[in-house]
Amino acid sequence: MPATYRVYVIQNHQGKFYIGVSDDVARRVEQHNSGQSRWTKGRGPWTIVWQSDELSLSEARKLENRLKRQKGGHGLFYLIGMRRLVRLIIRLRGGIAGSNPAPATKFIS
Repeated sequence: MPATYRVYVIQNHQGKFYIGVSDDVARRVEQHNSGQSRWTKGRGPWTIVWQSDELSLSEARKLENRLKRQKGGHGLFYLIGMRRLVRLIIRLRGGIAGSNPAPATKFIS
């Protein structure tokens, strides 16, 4: 059985976002929070706010790149099905930081 991956979005207390791909999102978030990830080190704690369904590595990379190309977060929320939250989150928390076409489905609150 081929390995499956998920695209995930995490957010810190300053409202910054990080988009990544992993075959084990929980383990990866732990790595972000323990300082094992270069970009997120010292910027946590990080909380997962969204993850995709299971995808092939190729599909996951395409979705990750598509999400990362969306400057300011507006496209991110549109692509992951959270259009209604765009104005609220952008206004309250700020833009996107860090760092396919398959539909994204899971929002974790």
